[in-house]
Amino acid sequence: MSQNRTRVVTVGEVMIELARGADGRFSLSCGGDAFSTAIYLARAGVPVAHATALGDDVYSDQIVSLATAEGVGGELMLRVPGRLPGLYLADTGAGSAAVFHYWRDAAPARALFELPDWGRIAEGLLTARLIYFSGITLSLYTNEGLGRFLAIVELARQHGAKVAFDGNFRPRGWSGDAGRTRAVYMEALKRVDIALPTFDDEALLWGDPSPEATIERLQAFGITEVVVKNGPKGAVLGASGQQHALQEHAHVPVPEVVVPVDPTAAGDGFNAGYLAARLAGQSPGEAAGAAHRLAAQVIRHRGAIMPRTEGAVH
Repeated sequence: MSQNRTRVVTVGEVMIELARGADGRFSLSCGGDAFSTAIYLARAGVPVAHATALGDDVYSDQIVSLATAEGVGGELMLRVPGRLPGLYLADTGAGSAAVFHYWRDAAPARALFELPDWGRIAEGLLTARLIYFSGITLSLYTNEGLGRFLAIVELARQHGAKVAFDGNFRPRGWSGDAGRTRAVYMEALKRVDIALPTFDDEALLWGDPSPEATIERLQAFGITEVVVKNGPKGAVLGASGQQHALQEHAHVPVPEVVVPVDPTAAGDGFNAGYLAARLAGQSPGEAAGAAHRLAAQVIRHRGAIMPRTEGAVH
């Protein structure tokens, strides 16, 4: 990866999080897949900024304050007067499978690339070492916003940035329109260098019969590095190129099967662990091991962001 550019830029919505604790009470925090990834990258010592749009309310102030406390650059967080960030409720109850409820249709993050100051975001992306976003990020934007975003990503790649993408397919975010979802994803995948999908999501959207099939489909877009997350079954890695060529698809097992307290943000932690290790010069196989270890820490805690003292990548 380019050494001339030092910063990662993550792109995506940040929402207010209400999460039910073990005592049945709800605690107030914030979350969002790309933002969680940004925090875990920062904890690993990676220079990172997060691009999004927020309101001018006290909750938006708290999001910016959290980013600052975690070492995530906030200069690409646009503020929109009179607006409020989205809200989601994470209810894990007595079990481990979280149920999510969202109030986010009017969130300013959805208009990020149509706001008057969207050029600030473009400038930040054009100087990034690596750009990270997800399918949830893509689901936010109108066709006009998507066109601007993907054009900037393409230009950033031409200037030396790498692009990492997690499909993170959530049907509700696309209003059940699988055709539009696939069309948007295909445009995005043409601009991706590192793909970090979850197999269950890919099987749902594309009908992939196996993680190996997911790798082959993504490699057809020219993506040279693919890591398919497959829960307790581990991850399957496909990397090509002179440095990290693999004879076949490599299976990277989880070091330990962990019964999750809350699976929220497990994939975000995995992605951050993987990217931090790759940015530090580790091989894809080594990075996948680091990713498993961080994800295992994340799922031992409730909510998207685990206590900071346990957030390092080992």
